Amino acid sequence: MASLLRRGLWGAAILVALLAGTIADNRFHAEVEIVKKVPTTHKVVALTIDDGPHYKTTPELLAVLRKKQVQATLFVLGENAARNPEMITQAVADGHEIANHAYSHKDLTKMTAAQCGEELDKTDQIIARITAKPTLFRPPGGLYNETVLAEARKRGYTTVLWSLDPHDWQRPSVDQVVTTVVQHIAPGSIVLLHDGQYPLPTAAALDILIDQLRSAGYEFVTLSQLLQYYEVRGTGGGRS
Repeated sequence: MASLLRRGLWGAAILVALLAGTIADNRFHAEVEIVKKVPTTHKVVALTIDDGPHYKTTPELLAVLRKKQVQATLFVLGENAARNPEMITQAVADGHEIANHAYSHKDLTKMTAAQCGEELDKTDQIIARITAKPTLFRPPGGLYNETVLAEARKRGYTTVLWSLDPHDWQRPSVDQVVTTVVQHIAPGSIVLLHDGQYPLPTAAALDILIDQLRSAGYEFVTLSQLLQYYEVRGTGGGRS
C-alpha cells in the first residue's frame, strides 16, 4: 500500500510538472508573438497614436505631424473611424500608417473567439473602404490572451504594444509628456500616444518633443518601417 501511495504521489508530481511546463511554454509562445520594442543600433523610433480618430484631437495631431514632416502609425478604433472616415483619408494622404485597434475598445480577453474576431473584422471592413487592409494590431488597453493573439494571427496581423508611455490620456501637462518621452527614448522605441478624447496635451507636446528628439539625432518612422531595423542580438531579441 505504501509503495502504491508513493507511486501515486510521484505520478501526481510528474503530472503537475508537465502541466506547469505546458503553461510556461504557452506563455512563452504568446509572448514572443508580441512586439514591444525593436532592438536596433540605429536611432529610429515610431510614434503610435491610439483610439481615434476624434473630430477635434486628430486634426490637431495631423497638423503638427504635417508641419514637422513626420509619419506616424494610427491605431484606429472601428467605431471612431466609421464616424470620421475623412480623417482616415487625410491621414493616409499625409503618409501615415493605419492599423487596427479593434472596434469598440472593449476588453478582448473577456470575449469569445468569435466576438474577438468580429471586433477585428468590423474595423478591417471600415478601414478597407478607405485604404489597404492593416497588417498591425494593438489590443485595446494592451490586454491580450492566447485567444486574442490567435484571432489576430489568423488574420495576418502582427500584434504590437509599446515600450514608452507618457500617459497622455490622463492629461498631464505638456512639459510632463515631453520630459517623459525625451528622458526615456532609446533606439527602437515604440511611443504610445492617444487622440481619442479632447482635450489632450499630445499635439502641443509633439510639437516640442519632435524637435528635441531630432536634435538628439533621432529619426521618426512608421511601425512597419521600424520593424525593418530589427537586429537579432544573441538569444534576446526585441519581441517580449
